[in-house]
Amino acid sequence: MTTDVTITGAGLGGLTLARVLHVHGIPATVYEAEASATARTQGGMLDLHEDSGQPALEAAGLTDEFRGLVLEGRQAIRVLDREGAVLFDKVDDGTGGSPEVLRGELRQMLLDSLPANTVRWGHKVSGTRALGEGRHEVTFADGTTVTTGLLVGADGAWSRVRPLLSDATPEYIGMSSVETYLFDADTRHPASAKAVGGGSLFALAPGKGFLAHREKGGTLHAYVMLARPRGWFADIDFTDSAAATARIAQEFADWAPELTALIADGDTAPVPRPLFALPVEHRWARVPGVTLLGDAAHLSLPNGEGANLAMYDAAELGKALAAHPDDVETALTEYEQTMFPRSAAAAAEGIHVHELFYGDEAPHGLINMFTGGEQTP
Repeated sequence: MTTDVTITGAGLGGLTLARVLHVHGIPATVYEAEASATARTQGGMLDLHEDSGQPALEAAGLTDEFRGLVLEGRQAIRVLDREGAVLFDKVDDGTGGSPEVLRGELRQMLLDSLPANTVRWGHKVSGTRALGEGRHEVTFADGTTVTTGLLVGADGAWSRVRPLLSDATPEYIGMSSVETYLFDADTRHPASAKAVGGGSLFALAPGKGFLAHREKGGTLHAYVMLARPRGWFADIDFTDSAAATARIAQEFADWAPELTALIADGDTAPVPRPLFALPVEHRWARVPGVTLLGDAAHLSLPNGEGANLAMYDAAELGKALAAHPDDVETALTEYEQTMFPRSAAAAAEGIHVHELFYGDEAPHGLINMFTGGEQTP
């Protein structure tokens, strides 16, 4: 393959693509806005699915390395009601198909698998434009530019590459999460640690709830979910951590204290994260020399599929390019024709899962999903 490959975004999708291309002897350059690999934390636990994330890592030749990152026992699931009563409790017996890893460790594994200088840190994309004949120019915030024969936007929800293909922009879904951490929870926050258990906690009610994961070293990573307009969150001064924490906790005043402690006793400042989505059927006409993967292509409601789909997109794109090294357009066409229906199906499923989590039947709809219609007494 003689076409130069430029990837914007050094998230899991962009790095997986670079790695799969490297396996096939195809060089690529990844441009990332962050100053370094450790410039910020990379999120919490991530379960790699048998039909998406794991095949992507197999295509990348990293299955053994991935297995070394798996945190045992973290596939346990608990569902609680607002009083803290356990409605569903599934232990991790080692037979589950979606092992859990820390997202930051998975990203570092991918970075370590690439040749030196594959990732160019501190390159924030400010714009892109078509030059004709399938070539594109990428402009960075410092005014420098690069031209490329193949541009892949792996740059997330607010992709700077997407406008080359589509006028679609993400829209607020009517819900935000507020992220917190509790450290050394078994000692310092024992009631909350007991409530969360060994893996994932879902404490849900219509329009609100707590999601939490047990990470390493007794760390609990929690997301407080609230269906409120963006303006409601804008009226909260999150620069005043104590006041913001108290305001969010107020929305759960009648919930069990071991649950409200996930926000009220947080060891970090609460971080609001509004949730956005692209249209379910988002797609575009083939434009020579450019494509998208992951959230840049199909941002959807959170349903545990986002990172897995991004990695799967990346692997499929990488394999298509390796199969057609002298015909990039055929590779991109094949990739997009399978990616569009796959991502639309996942987005539709995300809407259904969101309703199970936060709809009128919450949390019982989620329990029915876990049990195949039979609720735990």
